[in-house]
Parts: sequence; structure tokens; C-alpha cells
Amino acid sequence: METSVDIELQTIKTNGNDGAAYLSNERVTASNGDGAAYTHPDASERDGFLSGQESAVCRVKRELNEVVFWKVRLWMIIISIFVLILAVILISMAVCSVIHEDKDDNFDRSMFKVPQHFHGSFQLPNRVFTEELLTRSSNESQALAADLEEKLADLYTSSPALGRYFSRAEIHEFRNGSVIADYQLTFLMPEEQQDQLRNITLSREMVYNVFRQFLYDQEPDESGQMYIDPVSLSMF
Repeated sequence: METSVDIELQTIKTNGNDGAAYLSNERVTASNGDGAAYTHPDASERDGFLSGQESAVCRVKRELNEVVFWKVRLWMIIISIFVLILAVILISMAVCSVIHEDKDDNFDRSMFKVPQHFHGSFQLPNRVFTEELLTRSSNESQALAADLEEKLADLYTSSPALGRYFSRAEIHEFRNGSVIADYQLTFLMPEEQQDQLRNITLSREMVYNVFRQFLYDQEPDESGQMYIDPVSLSMF
């Protein structure tokens, strides 16, 4: 009986002039020589770069830990400098805020003697008119007038432009038509600036616009019976 044997032949190639043999599935160097194992050049470059980085970091750490004098190290001095700069900035800001005085905040109200009056009316649509409101001395009329005067006073005293000049708000009477309130606003001005104030700061347009903007910012549900209809506002 004959036995057949399959023999796998592998191509044998030579590399270089010396004819060194190697199998086709082996990797060899591309240079002429003894067929040493192939080494990837990128790996050595990356290793060199990483080792360079590590050496730089170590050098920086070593320099920061150097003792400058006594037990004080370099990194302590650097941190102390940053803390000192920050402290100087904060102290300077605090001192400036105390020393700085706004000239507009310094005024003598005793010098405000010249009156400026504004009259007008507005409507309270959520309020039901009663006969008691016709009598200015009645409890209901006095209570409603006091609430409205306080509301107008809070409005103008909180105004950055008009607050210092505001003197008082008065409700003269109530009229039918839901409830219509007639009011008077009084502002006081210094004598030396009265012409300029009348034309600009305490002009009818300025005082009216501050009032109207306040009314448009109202929330009808929150204001309840004290809600003032912005469209009904008049001033002269």
C-alpha cells in the first residue's frame, strides 16, 4: 500500500548579498546584512518624547522645591506673591468704595423750598363706588385716600430721579364712575435750580411717565381693589 504524503512547500527567499535564507512569513529588515528583527521607528521616537516630558516635569518640580532661605521653598514664595496681589486689590476696592462719594447723594433738603404741583385723576375699576366715598370725612373715604396716598408716595420716593424732590401726595375727593380719584402731587426744588428742574427733571412729561410706567407694571390680580387703570391717568 502506498502512502501519499502532502508536503507544503514554502518559498525560501534570500535577503542581501550573503544569501541568508528566510521564510516568506517572517519580517526582516530592509537593509543588507544579517536579517536582524525589524524595529518600528515611531515607538522609539514616542518613548524619547515621553521621557523628555518626564524629565522636564521633574526638573520643574525640583526647582519649585528648592530652598530659597531657611525652610522657605520657591513654590511658597510664588503662592505668597499671588495672595499678596489679591489682598492689595481687595483692600483697594474696599477703600475706594468708602472714600468715593457721589455728589448726587449729598443734598440738603432744607434748601428745597420752591413747590411744584401736579394735579390729575385716575380710575379704580375694581372698586365699587359707595355713597360714603362722596363724604371726605367718612371712614371709607379716609381709609381709601390714605392707601392711595401711601401708594403714590412709595412710587415717587423710590424713583432715582424724582425721589429727593418729592414732598407729598394728596387725594382730594372721589367721584362716581367706578371710582375716580382726584389727586395732587407736590415736589420741592432748590431756588438756584428751579428753572432747569421745571424744564427737565420735574417737567410734566417726566412726572407723568414715571406714574404711567408704574401703572403698566401693575398686576391686576395682585393689586385687587387698589388697581389703577393706566389709560385713565390724567395729569396737568
